[in-house]
Amino acid sequence: MSADLVIRNGVVVDGTGGPSRRADVAIEGDRIVAVGGDILQGRREIDAEGLLVTPGFVDPHTHYDGQATWDPWLAPSSHHGVTSVAMGNCGVGFAPVVPDRHDELIEMMEGVEDIPGTALHEGLRWDWESFTEYFDALERQARTIDVGAHLPHAALRAFVMGERGADPGEQPNEGELTTMAHLLEQGLDAGALGISTSRTERHRTVRGENLGTLRAREPELQALASVMRATGKGVFQLVSDSYRTTNDDFAAEEFTLIAEFARTSQRPVSYSVQQDLEAPERWRDLVALAESLGAEGLDVKAQVAPRPIGVLLGLQASANVFTPTRAYGLVADLPLAERVTALQDPALRQRILDGHATLTSGDDAFAGHAFFGRFDDMYVLDDPVNYDLDRGQSLGATARRRGLNPREYAYDVQLQLDGRQLIYTPLFNFVDGNLDAVREMITSPVAMFGLSDGGAHCGAICDASMTTSYMTLWARDRNSEERIPIESVIHQLTRRPASHFGWFDRGLVAPGLLADLNVVDFEGLACASPRIVTDLPAGGRRLLQAASGYRWTIKRGSVTFEDGLATGQLPGTLVRGAQPDPRRRGS
Repeated sequence: MSADLVIRNGVVVDGTGGPSRRADVAIEGDRIVAVGGDILQGRREIDAEGLLVTPGFVDPHTHYDGQATWDPWLAPSSHHGVTSVAMGNCGVGFAPVVPDRHDELIEMMEGVEDIPGTALHEGLRWDWESFTEYFDALERQARTIDVGAHLPHAALRAFVMGERGADPGEQPNEGELTTMAHLLEQGLDAGALGISTSRTERHRTVRGENLGTLRAREPELQALASVMRATGKGVFQLVSDSYRTTNDDFAAEEFTLIAEFARTSQRPVSYSVQQDLEAPERWRDLVALAESLGAEGLDVKAQVAPRPIGVLLGLQASANVFTPTRAYGLVADLPLAERVTALQDPALRQRILDGHATLTSGDDAFAGHAFFGRFDDMYVLDDPVNYDLDRGQSLGATARRRGLNPREYAYDVQLQLDGRQLIYTPLFNFVDGNLDAVREMITSPVAMFGLSDGGAHCGAICDASMTTSYMTLWARDRNSEERIPIESVIHQLTRRPASHFGWFDRGLVAPGLLADLNVVDFEGLACASPRIVTDLPAGGRRLLQAASGYRWTIKRGSVTFEDGLATGQLPGTLVRGAQPDPRRRGS
């Protein structure tokens, strides 16, 4: 048979988790039409000798909700083999919305997800009010990848309850509950992936206010769960403070709410699981909860990250090691080049170092600034980045090995690369100074890859590259005892999250499914060091991170990236709700 595109001689890792095999892949239009041998000439051919051929990656946890309405590229996710994303996570988003409450939704997104409000004000066209109209706006924007979105609970409360919806102490009355349920049903009919919510104190608006969803009570959640059960549609995504609490009673209350939602809705549920410094063993309880609910026949997954989750510190980032000091504040607003010059002044340097020592150590230290003095938990980012952290290579350990004061060394490091050097400080999943907890999480039977936060934390976190580091860190670079088979890793990046959303038309290299594929030089795969760019609307700043090793990325049969460079093809679209397996039509 002939085809539009044939990928020859590659090692196919098909997404099932089963053994890889050498095979050719033929594509006609937007579909895979054959996998195996005896495939005739293609109108275009790619030689994948020595390369892996995988399904395109599916990222279930991103925040491109605003960006997806104006940006066709959705980087950095698209640079790391991702061909489908889910947005609208953690309860924040931009629909439904009353016209005079745009600022409220922007303040939520800016505060919770560190997306510049100026960029959102400039970029969002607001040619929608309802969730259905928002989906229509998403559908009008061509892009390199597919997007789907949850209906965000915080936006829903604000739309129905007005100002009361933003107050976690307020609860919807019976009429408001009915309206919320009706709007969720409309959203699901329009193609919402489900509904998301946030129950963590760490999620605040740019004004420092808690989200209204923080303490949503059982009647509100049960009303939403009942809609999902009645329609047989959607998934539920949430983040809860239960992962970080030391209060067993509070954790038990949150677990009960999650369990009752799963039982009432009878729909898939996922929640964030990470190892927190405040409660380093609580994550095990969350995994155990998912396992126990799974034993009841419920579909509950722990969204986990395959590496430590950390903040990037630097002179261009949202914060640097010396941000808290009053002396640094004297030059903080200068352009980067002028700031670097000013920071080289010996007198200012000493004032900043002295102020930092006072704030972060000794009897006069301020507890809220201790983070900025944790030099043994800071790592100078190399290029390419090594996410297999070793405390013996931390900034503090390196300084002492060189006979230097860690504080002074950190000061000098931040001036490197003309002030563009970044320092990585893990916040989660590295409490014990190793990745043992991470490995236990990602190998759990209830685990689902997640928490990349693509599109969010623009000046502080760049974790959309987790797809790449999942492969390199766990399937290639660990020792043989700790290594995870590449087939298992690819399954976690593809078919497993796709199936969670009911996206059965993707996530496998199989005839009849979407031709979403990566052709990967596994040995050459690497994450470049993140860098700050100012390409958002209104000159907004964000972190981008390139990758090497992705020879070709193919979306719906079109080659979208070659060796990391965009081809200009924009075959991506909006995915409305679940997608059936095309191989089963008519059966």
